[in-house]
Amino acid sequence: MDDLALLGWDDERAPELPAGTAPARIGRVDRGLLTVLASDGERRVHPAPALHGGTGPAVGDWVALRGDLAVSLLPRRTAFVRTAAGRGSAEQVVAANLDTVLVVDALGGPVRLRRVERYLAVAWSSGATPVVVLTKADLCDDAPATAAEVAEALLGVDVVAVSAVTEEGLDELSARLGPGRTAALVGPSGVGKSSLVNALLGEPLVATGPVREVDGRGRHTTTARELHRLPGGGLLVDTPGMRELALADDEGIDVAYADVADLAAACRFRDCGHRTEPGCAVTAAIAAGTLDLGRLAGWRKLQAEAHRQALRSDARARAAEHARVRALHKAMRSQPNRMR
Repeated sequence: MDDLALLGWDDERAPELPAGTAPARIGRVDRGLLTVLASDGERRVHPAPALHGGTGPAVGDWVALRGDLAVSLLPRRTAFVRTAAGRGSAEQVVAANLDTVLVVDALGGPVRLRRVERYLAVAWSSGATPVVVLTKADLCDDAPATAAEVAEALLGVDVVAVSAVTEEGLDELSARLGPGRTAALVGPSGVGKSSLVNALLGEPLVATGPVREVDGRGRHTTTARELHRLPGGGLLVDTPGMRELALADDEGIDVAYADVADLAAACRFRDCGHRTEPGCAVTAAIAAGTLDLGRLAGWRKLQAEAHRQALRSDARARAAEHARVRALHKAMRSQPNRMR
C-alpha cells in the first residue's frame, strides 16, 4: 500500500474497488493492452470490454484488476479533456486524475499568449491546477523578467522558466511534483517537453528531436502518452504535441479570462455584446488601456468555439438555438418598415 500511495492512491478510493480486485494505475494505453503500475510493479494487462464504453481508458486512470484483466475503471477525480481532432464532437481524455497541468511554451521566441490561454482554459476545466512552464530559458536574455511579464498578462497562474540545458528552474518545478502527486505536460510540438521530461527524470528515457535553426523550436518526438515515475516520488504524464486543441466545454474559459469575465458581469445589459452598447464595462476597460484588446479577442474566440461545440453535442442546445433564430427572423418579418 505504501507503493500505491506513491502512485497517488489513497484510502478514500478503497470503497470504489469491486470485491476480489486490486487497484492499479494506467501508465500507457496500447491497442488491446494496458501497461499498469500496481503494488507488485509494472504489468501488462488486458482491458475488459466494459472499459471501452464512454471515453475508454486513459493514462492516469485507476483500474480494478482481477488477475491479468482490468475489469472496471474507478471514478476520475480530474481529467484533461479535449474534443477529438476533426469535425465531430467526441471527447478525448488526454490524461486522468491529475493534480497539476503543466502548460508548456518555449522562450526560443515570443511566448504565444493566445495559445497558452487556450491550454489554460482546458486545464482549469480539468479540475487540476495549471502552471505555465516556459522552457529553453537559456535562449532568453532575461528569462525571469519574461516569466514575470507572462504571469502579469495571464493572471492567476504561476509561471516558471526552466532550462533542460542549464537546469535553471528545475528545482522550483520539481518542488511542485511531490510524492504521490501527478502532473501532465501539455503543449504543442517543438517546445521542449521531451527534453524537460528527461531533465526531471535525471536520465534520457524519452527521445528528443533536433532544433530548427530558423526559430529554435524542436520537432515532434513523443508519439504516445506515458506515465513516468520521478525520482522524488511524483508522477509525470508526457503527452505528444497537439496540432489542435479543441475545447470540450466552456467551464474553464471564464477562469482563464477572469479579468474579462468580471468586466462582462459589470456591464449595464446582461446580453451585452461588448462592442458599441452603452454602459459596457469591457469596452470602457479597452478605452482606458486596462484590458488588452488581444485578450478580449481570445476570450470571444473561445466562447464562440465552446458555443459551437455545445450545439454539436447537445440536441437541446441546438433546438434552443434554432428557436432563437426562427424568433429573430419572425420578428424581422413583422416589422412594418422593413425593406421588401
